[in-house]
Amino acid sequence: MPDAILVADDEVGVRESLGEVLRDEGYEVVVAADGAAALQALDTHDFAVVLTDLRMPGADGLAVLRRTRETSPQAIVLIMTAHATVETAVEALRRGATDYILKPILFDGVLAKVAHAIEHRTVVWEAQMLRREVEQCLHVDELVGDSPAMREVTTLIEKVAPTTATVLLTGESGTGKEVVARAIHQHGATTRIFLPVNCAAIPEPLLESQLFGHVRGAFTGAVGNQEGLFSRASGGTIFLDEIGDLPLGLQSKLLRAIETKEILPVGSVHPRAVDVRIIAATNQHLEDLVDAGRFRPDLFYRLNVVEIRLPPVRERHGDIPALVDFLVRRHNHDLHRRYRGVDSASLKIFMAHPWKGNVRELDNVIEHAMIVGDGEWITPVDFPRSLGRQEVEATDAGEDLRGVLRAYERVHIETILRRCQRDKRAAAERLGLSLSSLYRKMNELDLPLD
Repeated sequence: MPDAILVADDEVGVRESLGEVLRDEGYEVVVAADGAAALQALDTHDFAVVLTDLRMPGADGLAVLRRTRETSPQAIVLIMTAHATVETAVEALRRGATDYILKPILFDGVLAKVAHAIEHRTVVWEAQMLRREVEQCLHVDELVGDSPAMREVTTLIEKVAPTTATVLLTGESGTGKEVVARAIHQHGATTRIFLPVNCAAIPEPLLESQLFGHVRGAFTGAVGNQEGLFSRASGGTIFLDEIGDLPLGLQSKLLRAIETKEILPVGSVHPRAVDVRIIAATNQHLEDLVDAGRFRPDLFYRLNVVEIRLPPVRERHGDIPALVDFLVRRHNHDLHRRYRGVDSASLKIFMAHPWKGNVRELDNVIEHAMIVGDGEWITPVDFPRSLGRQEVEATDAGEDLRGVLRAYERVHIETILRRCQRDKRAAAERLGLSLSSLYRKMNELDLPLD
């Protein structure tokens, strides 16, 4: 698909001739007679390159640059300017413009700069996505826990990651489905970008165009071709979160993308090949949606090649101490704090709480406590009002009570040992145990004796 270019200049001769030259090279071109028209075009189109005069009525080139950075951060902006305003052009470079072009315009020079910009646009965009992936790598470590349920999840990830199979992640909200999707991608056969898409967050009229792209004239305002997210994720992984909210009309197009590795942009009669691994996720029961006629059964079976169910926290209470330790360390890094962990009273509350919001709720509570607290240890007084400011009530801590108690004993003894700088005699005194009883407990709980 040709790349779309915006040419904004109040000089009609420059504007029209430059537009004609670019069209002759095969580009889609939108022209704007002033800054206000340029801003309006940026709000309704996706441009690869923006060529804007620096001085225009309505809005100047710096305003156009600023709006471009807000609406199309991946676009390349080239500033056109006369010699007298070169200093202002340099200011535009500081604010994010890629280059400037001196007037009078030399068309060969403009074409060379545009070609160079187009050539590097995809590389720059992919580099940004890969940089985001590097920043997100730590989140794979959020697969914390050694409970039977989490061991099963880890085993399935290890088996499915090296393949290109479609994966369906199920589980309640906040259980870490995107974390698992990233883990599958990062340890998988695809080496390019990971592109997450929330199917419930994009308005239905825009979703098809966002996913599959559109061609010029497909609908009112489609004056140029636009690449969809499936095309941008080609060679990598697209993560379709909240797949149960995908409209029925789009489900057939997604089915085609899975079965034929092709997509059909809106308004086009020519399919486009894509090589994308699909990972879908939902907190709904897709089987119930199928029975209700709201989800295609053939699409369900295509998505459900391998299902990985993420357990809620109430089914893995034994993992809570490890989760707490990980989250404290992560927020220490993000908030520049030096918390050593949670105190015994806090852990008791954590072990008893039902965590209806799962890991996301636990993360929120810990972050809140670390922001408002002041000290080395998180205490109940630092919790949000919805948790910990009341007496601890008996709540459902899961069926495996022995495992819960064992986990609590383990983290409590480890906490006291840290406070005593690993002095076991001092720790035994604080725990009300004899030294031999402490050694026996540490051995039972697989705590290191050194």
